[in-house]
Amino acid sequence: MPLRRQDPGPGPLTSVVWPSGGRHRWPSGGASAVQAHARGHLVYAAAGVLTVHTERGTSVVPANRIAWTPAGRAHRHRAHGDTDMRIVFLPPALARRVPDRPAVFLATDLARAVLLALTGPDNDHHRRGAARARLLRVLVDELREAQEQPLHLPEPQDDRLRAIARLLTEKPADSTSMAALGKAVGAGSRTLTRLIRAELGMTFPEWRTQLRIQHALVLLAEGHDVTHTAHACGWANPSGFIAAFTNIIGSTPGRYRSGPSDL
Repeated sequence: MPLRRQDPGPGPLTSVVWPSGGRHRWPSGGASAVQAHARGHLVYAAAGVLTVHTERGTSVVPANRIAWTPAGRAHRHRAHGDTDMRIVFLPPALARRVPDRPAVFLATDLARAVLLALTGPDNDHHRRGAARARLLRVLVDELREAQEQPLHLPEPQDDRLRAIARLLTEKPADSTSMAALGKAVGAGSRTLTRLIRAELGMTFPEWRTQLRIQHALVLLAEGHDVTHTAHACGWANPSGFIAAFTNIIGSTPGRYRSGPSDL
């Protein structure tokens, strides 16, 4: 069954929270204050795109991904495009079955259906006790089977990498080489290569591509077309952007922007 974005509908900001979860409908640009919860939670964007920021890094949550934030982890959310955010808190016994760090998972058809059922109009009122516990177990089992997705970018700890991250984030279209960026922050290519691998677990080209794809998701959610997004994110032509986007997201940017997805 193809995934279709939910229409958040007209009207002002609304927020409904119950003990086991919640639903927030935000206009584009809406953001939460920094907060932490006693239980870990999953978030899903039934419409729009979410970014989840922690001291460990940033996760991007498009319509075919689910993000996990462990208990006690300070975080904030930001909406890109009109966003319908769904939240499910996990009891400790289930939270122990998912990573003890922020992570992003593929939203399979089953995981998405269960999460929407747990946060829909009936939520706790008709899904208490054993029935809800079964749905939560199914959701966690489905996430454990799904491969973690490369949409969580760790926050660099080294000051030089932090400086480069700011440069790449502020100007994602800039194609300055790693050597030139290293000169700007006072580090050689060998040092940067070692630091990027040790702290981020990837190469410099992979890091820059991830940053650009994150920015692309935001631009697409805000209504920009594929050609504009490609150029704004540093691709000389849309075909290269489409290939990179599809490789990471699993859908072409055009299909992603229009809504339906097979993921």
